[in-house]
Amino acid sequence: MQLERWDATMKIMRREYRGQPYALLDESVPVITDVQTALDLIMTAQYETGSACLAVPQEAVAEAFFSLRTGLAGEILQKFVNYRVKLAILGDFQSYRSKPLQDFMLESNRGQHIFFVANELQAAQKFFGAPADGT
Repeated sequence: MQLERWDATMKIMRREYRGQPYALLDESVPVITDVQTALDLIMTAQYETGSACLAVPQEAVAEAFFSLRTGLAGEILQKFVNYRVKLAILGDFQSYRSKPLQDFMLESNRGQHIFFVANELQAAQKFFGAPADGT
């Protein structure tokens, strides 16, 4: 079985929030499909943007990631933590009814490295903290 590999044509944009850079993956097809594609994305995003923060749309993550039984989420997220790269997955997660997955996302959002948020602004605020005035 041949695994899909990183496609160098993926669009990674450098963004800033309050003067701090972060990377935004601009893709609507699964890019993170296994541990190797996650590692390739981590390295490419850091190289292209100079940031250790990466926002990824939910659509760019393989559906198997959201089934905790596969173990894929744990393997992939451990790489982000090991390489000290903050990851925010952007999307609407209400369609996932699994209580363990909901608990996992809630617990992740309480941490410092992995976040499940609705949009890019929320991701940036998780990466760098919300400003005191709430803007």
